[in-house]
Amino acid sequence: MDIRAILMGLAFAVMWSSAFTSARIIVAAAPPLSALALRFLISGLLAVVVARMLGQTWRLTRSQWRATMIFGLCQNALYLGLMFVAMQTVEASVAAIIASTMPLLVALAGWMFYGDRPRPLALAGLFAGILGVALIMGARFGGGVDPFGVALCVAGVIALTVATLSLRGATSGGNFLMVVGLQMLVGCAVLTVPALALETLEIDWSVSLVVAFVYTVLVPGLAATLVWFLLVDRIGAVRSATFHFLNPFFGVAIAAVLLGESLRPLDLIGVAIIAAGILAVQLARIPAVQIKTLKN
Repeated sequence: MDIRAILMGLAFAVMWSSAFTSARIIVAAAPPLSALALRFLISGLLAVVVARMLGQTWRLTRSQWRATMIFGLCQNALYLGLMFVAMQTVEASVAAIIASTMPLLVALAGWMFYGDRPRPLALAGLFAGILGVALIMGARFGGGVDPFGVALCVAGVIALTVATLSLRGATSGGNFLMVVGLQMLVGCAVLTVPALALETLEIDWSVSLVVAFVYTVLVPGLAATLVWFLLVDRIGAVRSATFHFLNPFFGVAIAAVLLGESLRPLDLIGVAIIAAGILAVQLARIPAVQIKTLKN
């Protein structure tokens, strides 16, 4: 793995993790579903326009449309929608930790429902991840974390896991930015219905809200997606996925620095255990020969 790939992986992890902090700022001042639907509308249109400029087409194959619809519903509408609603009462660091368990849930579901045979390293990683989450959440529940908000976060990450598993082996056929843009527009369309039915458009305008919203649209929404696909193209999906082990660290650290969220010693221990578990699960998926090349 060369230095450019490492820097791309670090950039992706930081951008992905920072989304929880910016989302927390947004939902404190605006209706969560309405704000998210607007974000998807803007990000989706920008992605489609750029994709067309790059020569990509919206005439997708049946499998590409299937991927677009499933991810638009499960990832954008359900996963992010539930996360945004949850972060009205749940700290960004808690949401980031729960969301970071997605690689663990994918590995666990693959073992339970798809007949995957995990290596001992993967099994150790799964148990470590579960232990880390239990350690953090046990302390948080004792400190008064909102159980309903946590339940929404868990439901959201399960929806993302289902989408990931249902599309194993799916490809964008070279139209990756177009597919991402259309997924966002699907998410916008789905979220608009409950936003109109359940929310009142009351916004507490501020500079921090505008900055957080613009940042969320451009950085986690578009830049992180682009960097991820470039990274996968450079070193492959499995090796790229090893960078997910950094997400718990960055998610908690960014929330602590920008939002002043508290950091307990037990939180740091739990985050380290979760990160180690995610790394173990991802490394177990890489053939032994490729593991040696990670240092190169």
